[in-house]
Formats: sequence, C-alpha cells, structure tokens
Amino acid sequence: MNDQFDFWLGEWELTWEGDGRGHNSVTKLLGDKIIREKFTSLHDAHNATFRGMSVSTYHEATNQWRQTWEDDQGNHLEFVGGIQNGDMILSRQTMVEGQPAHQRMVWTNIQADSLDWYWQLSTDAAQSWQTLWHIHYRREGKEGD
Repeated sequence: MNDQFDFWLGEWELTWEGDGRGHNSVTKLLGDKIIREKFTSLHDAHNATFRGMSVSTYHEATNQWRQTWEDDQGNHLEFVGGIQNGDMILSRQTMVEGQPAHQRMVWTNIQADSLDWYWQLSTDAAQSWQTLWHIHYRREGKEGD
C-alpha cells in the first residue's frame, strides 16, 4: 500500500475563518488499503453543522489516489491525484453555473502535528485557482503552532 497519505492519519482539531471549528478522524481500514475520513463541523459563522466522509484508495496501475466524498448535503464528489512538489493534490472536473470548471483539494504545509487544507476552484482550465475554504489542522492534544 502506498503510504503517501499517512501524514493525514489521526484525530484532528480543525479551525477556519469565521470562527469555524471542527473535527476530522482519519483511519486506515481493510488491511490498510482504504483511508477513511470522518469530518464534522462543530461551529461556524452561521452556526451550521456539516458532516461528511471520504474513502481514499491508491491505484497502482495509474499511480494515483482516488477519493470519493459523501456528505449530509447529498453531495457525491470524486477526485484523483497525488503528491506534487510535496503537497497532496486531488482534483476533479465539473460544471459551475453551466461552465466547465476544476475543483481541487490541496494538503500543504505538512508537519508532524499540523497541516493546511485548501478547497479551490478554477474557471480558466486550471491556470489560476481561487481559494474557497482554508482549514487549518492541528493534531488533537497538541498545543501551539
């Protein structure tokens, strides 16, 4: 099993702009072939909760990760990608307001006890990216950063 996503394993405290807080639990399952994420927002600027989960697998034949995301809003998203210049980047093509677009997730600034995650959108064939959501991860029980 490829171990490129092992940095993400564990229990995480999450924060984001607008007083957002959440929790993410990331574990390996099924003989360490599957990485499962369980995400819960605990609070945001709108006092809204949001829950979702993903399943990620590494495909030897394509040398890529594949991730499927499902959430309590009825979203089903599929991504592919891998490590690029030290960052984990998974992306997908989609339509936004009737126009072709790209969406991606970027795990960056990866340290033993922290990392940053970005949800980004491109409407110009992935030439430039707009950050729609930035989440800072800190391992549970770890102080500072």
